[in-house]
Formats: sequence, structure tokens, C-alpha cells
Amino acid sequence: MGIHRLNHAVLYVRDAQRSAAFYEDVLGFTRLSLAEGMAGAAFMRAPGSTNDHDLGLFSIGDAAADSPAGRSAVGLYHLAWEVDTLDELERLSGVLSAAGALVGASDHGTTKSLYAKDPDGIEFEVAWIIPADLLDEAALAARKRILPLDLAKEKARYGGSTRGGVGISVPA
Repeated sequence: MGIHRLNHAVLYVRDAQRSAAFYEDVLGFTRLSLAEGMAGAAFMRAPGSTNDHDLGLFSIGDAAADSPAGRSAVGLYHLAWEVDTLDELERLSGVLSAAGALVGASDHGTTKSLYAKDPDGIEFEVAWIIPADLLDEAALAARKRILPLDLAKEKARYGGSTRGGVGISVPA
């Protein structure tokens, strides 16, 4: 059997403790004891995750430059975290906005996404994925373009509590 999912990501940040507080306070991650005794490191687990950890954070200091990836160098654009419901996506939209982190919201047809930046400007996505049994030609065709996300319209269409990703990223 080949690779079947991403287990964790590791980020170099200016201050691991500041970044850990952001992921904890804003996205609800849990800080783990894996980094006890390791100065400048933090390990985090996403809510509901069964991974040992989902995010490792390592301090490299306040003088570190922003990543040039996508502007003048190749590199990672963003990480995407998945939520179960459109209600949760809407809740996080408010939390991210209140934290000054929300930078965009897009409808990718089969995926409804928020885009935000952490304290170091590292971009991430939070997404709800249409479950397999609700996919239709319109949603599939809409993957060819990106529109602004209208959460109220999507909640009216799919329901705020409909579990996303079932049959796609979550076993049916």
C-alpha cells in the first residue's frame, strides 16, 4: 500500500511559542508535551485528529526574513486543514477575522475554503469538502474556476451540519 495521507507538517517560525498560541487559540489545536525540554519547539494536534501530532513548530528567531516562496523562489504555498461542517467553517471565518488572520474565502466548486495567515505570514487554508453523495455536475464543473465564497448560499444548499468529505477524504 502506498502513501494514503499527510501525517504532519513542520514549520520554521520566528517564535514557536507565539505561533503555538495562535494555532491553539484560533484553530483549537492542542499543545502537546512532545517538546518539553526542547527550547524553541512546539508540537500541536488538530481537534479530532488521531495523529501523534499534526504540526511541528521550530523557532528560528525574530530576525528571520519572510519566505520568498511564490514570489521569487519555489516552495510550499499553504497547508490545508479540513473541517467537518459548513457551520464550523462559518465559525472559523469569524474567529479568523477577529484575529486579523483571514485573508480570503473561495468557492472551488467541490471545496469551500477560507484562507488565513499565521503570525509569521504563513498562509493556510481551512476547507469543507462536498461529500461524494452530494456531488453533482454543477459542483464538478465549478472546479474550473474560483469564485468568492458565499457561505449562506452553501449552507442553504448543503445544510450547515452536513458532514463534509464523506466518501472523499473521510471513509463512507
